[in-house]
Amino acid sequence: MSDGLEGVVAAETVLSEVDGEAGRLVIRGYPVSALSGHITAEQATHLLLDGFFDDLPDAAGLAAALGRARAEVFAEVAALDDHLGALSTIEGVRALMARLADGDDLAVALRLIAAPAVFTPAVSRRKSGLQPLAPDPTLGHAADVLRMIKGQPAGPAEVDALNAYLVTVCDHGLNASTFAARVVASTLAGLTSAAVTGISALKGPLHGGAPGPVIEMLDAIGRPENARAWLEAAIDRGDRLMGFGHRVYRVRDPRADALKRAVKVLGEGSNSLPGRLAFAEAVEQAALAVLKERKPNRSLDTNVELYTALLLEALAFPPDAFTCVFAIGRVAGWIAHAREQVLGGRLIRPQSVYIGPAPLAAA
Repeated sequence: MSDGLEGVVAAETVLSEVDGEAGRLVIRGYPVSALSGHITAEQATHLLLDGFFDDLPDAAGLAAALGRARAEVFAEVAALDDHLGALSTIEGVRALMARLADGDDLAVALRLIAAPAVFTPAVSRRKSGLQPLAPDPTLGHAADVLRMIKGQPAGPAEVDALNAYLVTVCDHGLNASTFAARVVASTLAGLTSAAVTGISALKGPLHGGAPGPVIEMLDAIGRPENARAWLEAAIDRGDRLMGFGHRVYRVRDPRADALKRAVKVLGEGSNSLPGRLAFAEAVEQAALAVLKERKPNRSLDTNVELYTALLLEALAFPPDAFTCVFAIGRVAGWIAHAREQVLGGRLIRPQSVYIGPAPLAAA
């Protein structure tokens, strides 16, 4: 038996491969470095969905259909009342996603892929006392998300940066949320049920809920010269250092380098971002040194969370919404895995080992 199913092969997939020993992520035959910064979120979605829907249009047609889907799901924002507005951002987004009809066709899939892109800005703006903005289906996916969150058109560099992020996180093997989505899909419950399950798993701080606390860590450290003492104190308390260590990777997470490149490119037109990046790099080096000294028997390197936090902060997403932006990128992967499971898999039903008391004899 494997604790946490580590090392257990639970599915065959054409979608992605995660090689933790080599620090490699391959998505549909492409290294993540060949996709991040080179294609759009819509093109990544087409790449993932290819072969899973008979009526899938070409990439341009899919982008247009996704724009229409954003406009369709905005109708659900009318349900964003005081009760939902009082929830955390991801809980509000999840509640709105759960309102979408279930099903297994392409129209349902596109509405689900559109949903977090529309609901995340809507919930975030409402929590800030602002009115949600309706989507513009003529814009690209990343450009429309940024316009809806910021209230004004985004510049090309910002759009490119968000596209790079959404592509980088679009799929990542059988991570917790994707596996959860596949389990639900295997029951034939429908794509909405699978996607809502996925975002519920992503909410956890051991999975997608960690980039927000990275900002809290950087703000608490404040200055590069404070990093080592702060980090050592955190380890002494038994705290986890956000942005470091990964369940699969034994070396540096390749997504960290992809996102660091995106931050550097975005910073070329900024006065403040290069300084913030230099500070994060100093904290990163201090953290790696402290982890090597304090935990020499563990492979703890930089993961995707550190530079995710810098990128999303620079794009004006509030930290409470970071996990939802993760969902904007990952939902296409959930849908693709759900379809792959339904088309070629069986009901996922592992066994457990009973370790409770032995049966008691009848009196």
